[in-house]
Amino acid sequence: MEQADIDRLKQQFDSEVRTRFQGAPIERVEVLQYGDEPSVEPGQLLGRIVLEVPDGEDTSEGKRKARERRLDEFHTAHRDTFHELRRELDRMPMSVVLEVMVGGDEPEGEHGPRLKLTGGPRTLTGGGGGDGQFTPVMARLGEEDLETLDTLITAGIAASRAEAVRWVLARIRERPAYEQLRARAREIEDLKAQF
Repeated sequence: MEQADIDRLKQQFDSEVRTRFQGAPIERVEVLQYGDEPSVEPGQLLGRIVLEVPDGEDTSEGKRKARERRLDEFHTAHRDTFHELRRELDRMPMSVVLEVMVGGDEPEGEHGPRLKLTGGPRTLTGGGGGDGQFTPVMARLGEEDLETLDTLITAGIAASRAEAVRWVLARIRERPAYEQLRARAREIEDLKAQF
């Protein structure tokens, strides 16, 4: 996406957020694309609403709880508006993740409280299998693993990192050695049950 398009989207998103959430303690609004932050996938945008840090807490525990309260209060006060905005973003031609977080400094490697809403269900390809029921799994991946998933997205094999992981797992299940591995795992489980 061209920088001029991103700048226009940032301006539109900022205007839309400030209009919909009038009076809310919003510090800033951001639109991030792939490469701006590791959590943003190729072909995806992240629309982030950053709330102002609440005043008056001195301890790190107090600050954490104050940030959680600020996020909960925002979500409770604007729940319907938040979901309306999510539905509006679903009409965009690309995947947009909507995120709300509280500003301020966070310790290195820590994420403060965040509320993330991704778009509605998308068509899955690449052997997702099953009945369409998925279990969310959190995985921390290194740079090389992210690059591998992003290559599958760029090549058109998968539409998202989650779909790329499902595609890779489906390829593993196709290998004859996998069935042997499953049989051994069942034998081990049977032996464990005997103890």
